[in-house]
Amino acid sequence: MDVALLLALGLLAQIKSDKQPLGSVIYSIQGPGVDEEPQGVFSIDKFTGKVFLNAMLDREKTDRFRLRAFALDLGGATLEEPTDLEIVVVDQNDNRPVFRQEAFMGRVLEGAVPGTYVTRAEATDADDPETDNAALRYSILEQGSPQLFSIDEHTGDIRTVQVGLDREVVAVYNLTLQVADMSGDGLTATASAIITLEDVNDNAPGFTQDEFFMEVTEAVSGVDVGRLEVQDRDLPGSPNWAARFTILEGDPKGQFTIRTDPKTNEGVLSVVKPLDYESCEQYDLRVAVQNEAPLQAAAPRAERGQARVSVRVQDVNEAPVFQENPLRTSLPEGVLPGTPVATFSAQDPDTEQLQRLSYSKDYDPEDWLQVDRATGRVQTQRVLSPASPFLKDGWYRAIILACDDASPPRTATGTLSVEILEVNDHAPELSLRSGSVCSEPGQGSGLLLGATDEDLPPHGAPFHFQLSPRVPELTQNWSLSQINVSHAQLRLRHQVREGLHRLSLLLRDSGQPPQQREQPLNVTVCRCGKDGACLPGATARRAGGAGVSLGALVIVLASVILLLLLALPVALVARSRQQSGDKGFLHGLQDDLRDNILNYDEQGGGEEDQDAYDINQLRHPTELAALCRPPVRRDAPFSRGRPQAPRVLPSSPANIADFINDGLEVADSDPSVPPYDTALIYDYEGDGSVAGTLSSILSSLGDEDQDYSCLWDWGPRFARLADLYGPP
Repeated sequence: MDVALLLALGLLAQIKSDKQPLGSVIYSIQGPGVDEEPQGVFSIDKFTGKVFLNAMLDREKTDRFRLRAFALDLGGATLEEPTDLEIVVVDQNDNRPVFRQEAFMGRVLEGAVPGTYVTRAEATDADDPETDNAALRYSILEQGSPQLFSIDEHTGDIRTVQVGLDREVVAVYNLTLQVADMSGDGLTATASAIITLEDVNDNAPGFTQDEFFMEVTEAVSGVDVGRLEVQDRDLPGSPNWAARFTILEGDPKGQFTIRTDPKTNEGVLSVVKPLDYESCEQYDLRVAVQNEAPLQAAAPRAERGQARVSVRVQDVNEAPVFQENPLRTSLPEGVLPGTPVATFSAQDPDTEQLQRLSYSKDYDPEDWLQVDRATGRVQTQRVLSPASPFLKDGWYRAIILACDDASPPRTATGTLSVEILEVNDHAPELSLRSGSVCSEPGQGSGLLLGATDEDLPPHGAPFHFQLSPRVPELTQNWSLSQINVSHAQLRLRHQVREGLHRLSLLLRDSGQPPQQREQPLNVTVCRCGKDGACLPGATARRAGGAGVSLGALVIVLASVILLLLLALPVALVARSRQQSGDKGFLHGLQDDLRDNILNYDEQGGGEEDQDAYDINQLRHPTELAALCRPPVRRDAPFSRGRPQAPRVLPSSPANIADFINDGLEVADSDPSVPPYDTALIYDYEGDGSVAGTLSSILSSLGDEDQDYSCLWDWGPRFARLADLYGPP
């Protein structure tokens, strides 16, 4: 099957089959543009085989179509194999070139050498790139004068072409670009190129004047004195523009500094150390300025890169100055009032002004110190307590003021720190004064002894524990072993009797000189169980170790009773003499004894109890006789009491027994008073008491008929009485 291309309006080609004569063959085509998208672009005459174009073709959308042609007989049978039909769309210059962007941005350093790359302009053309329809050429339509930039017509690269780029003259250049197809003779398009010159440090900063004049007051710091104005043509805000100032001369002590104001680029002169008018009245500084970025080698130097600054100091009244602040000194603890501490004096820097200084306290929390107002001499005015809360790590802090008499006055503040040196003035003391150990030396862990000392290190621990050398026999039964710096352990060497043992210990500290003290220690030796603890039956003995023993308490009570019994006969004899008409002891008293006795408590039955004592016995004898007749005892050997002569006190201890016996005999013979051994009934205790009746006190002559086994049920405090009086 042959394909013939015909040049006719709408006719693209004709298909012919040589298998059948014309009119007996049916032709058809398939593919894109026919029965595939885009459909309806091509059609064929089925009897003649002519292929027609039905729509406009756009090469930029589809540059070729591949179709398949078929030849069939009238019966629908295939006459020949399908034939490929390729239709190529020929390009026409129907598209203008287009720049990729409307404006191209470029940057280049000012002063760049010719040929320096700046940026690239790019354009596209939708026509066939294999034809001149897409052959593009670039050019610069406008850039001003002089011609400083060029563009490569093939690549669109923009470069510098000569020297003379100066940002300070022209900072931004606007170029108009053109691109044309058909190798520059076809369709055209335009765009712009914006080229910015980047700043370089090609201009040195300079002062606006050769000399600056300023004033500042003395004795101040951190204040601004004045400003130094400079000029720089480089880009503001950039390191090429930012100024940096240096003081070259006139400030050997570093009292001034110059900082840069970032907004104005001015130099701000300030004082960093106080100035002294008496030392220097005026400062002449020589300062220089330069940029933060280094200056280009070819850049010209500034005419005013240096300037002079004259600073005049103004005199003012200055505060006094302590020569040593803070002042540190030390004193031993417990120093007496009037002890010198230090002389905390100050000097007035205003030497040209005659001024007088006065001193006072500003802070002395313990009111310990006294300051001489004229000289600043400090001394103690009382004893400082070592337990003061204002002693911090052994230091006491006070604040002293020095004030001049100028108008207005100026004041200086000084700190006085006094170290209180520790003195070894306390001996160590036992933490516990009593304890218990097992009667068997091998039982228990012994008695742990601890000591404390009010002194601070190094006058305290380690402590030395020792049995008193005054009682050498203690070492026969007891031993002391040091455990650590503050504790020791007491043990028995041999078995000793159970009960309270009073030991004497010698404690010594480690101070210089050391302090020592003998101290008593009450140790109760008790029976212990397997666990090393005292058995319950031994509790009473342990309790006695904490204070006075029960035996000692009984002795004390018996002594008090004996003294009362001794005083009773004396009172009875004196009363008997008063009733007989003699002037006795009470006759000389002008006051009623009843009014001088304060009755705090009474064991009797209240107002109804008249058997305890008769208050009338205390009245004056003359008043007593007027009130009532004294009662008479029926058991007395005489019906009336006979007046007794005044008794003479014994002159020696050997006569005390006779004195007591005589007094008892007189008391028994006096019918107006009860005998000395008569029990006084204060009240009836009632029925049903667990403790039993007190009548046994009157009826019993001994302890044989009393049952004390109940004492075991009354707790550990009665265990000792149970051991003494209970059944074995």
